[in-house]
Amino acid sequence: MTTIDSLRDDVCRANLALVNQGLVTLTWGNASAILRDQGLVAIKPSGIPYDSLAPDHIVLLDLAGNVVHGSLRPSTDTPTHLALYNAFPHINAIVHTHSPYATAFAQARRPIPCLGTTHADHFAGPVPVTRQLNPDELNAYEHNTARVIIERFQHLDPLSIPAVLVAGHAPFTWGQTLAKAVDNAVALEAIAHIAQSTLLLRPDSPELEPHILAKHHARKHGPARYYGQP
Repeated sequence: MTTIDSLRDDVCRANLALVNQGLVTLTWGNASAILRDQGLVAIKPSGIPYDSLAPDHIVLLDLAGNVVHGSLRPSTDTPTHLALYNAFPHINAIVHTHSPYATAFAQARRPIPCLGTTHADHFAGPVPVTRQLNPDELNAYEHNTARVIIERFQHLDPLSIPAVLVAGHAPFTWGQTLAKAVDNAVALEAIAHIAQSTLLLRPDSPELEPHILAKHHARKHGPARYYGQP
């Protein structure tokens, strides 16, 4: 059973892993995780540089946003994380970065198309982009950021496509574990880079055929997966 101390350790390490993977810099981005059985969320504090981040800085909150442990102010993105945990009950960790290539697609307000099997190995289709928030939604900006993500996933499976681009902003990824959420952030940046390079070489590049996409995704995900070891 995961303890509160081990949760804070794990969330701290996940945030530092984002630095090591080159996905965040300065104080950009954050990682969080939830203990579903206790209704507790652990998240990076607001504005703390990564080079000074320690486990005892990690803030614990309940799903209503009340701080239950920690003296620092939680990330300003906390309302986004909490709303996503409430909306997507099968995810247990969330990562938000401003990684360059994925953020470029978010700023261009275009999805990342599935152009090849590298993409299909991780995401079962294009990585979607949200609509932009309207002026009336800015009073609860972070909460409404989650709302447009949830709206975009109304007809999508968040476990099959564990990533989104927030229009004009940056990406979020998630997973059933912290390690998987971080891996998805790494994969997202890689496929964004590959997609941009492909589109520069051939702007009219076709999207991967659906049957190839489905085959590659099924090799790694779902009950029939056979990639890797048992």
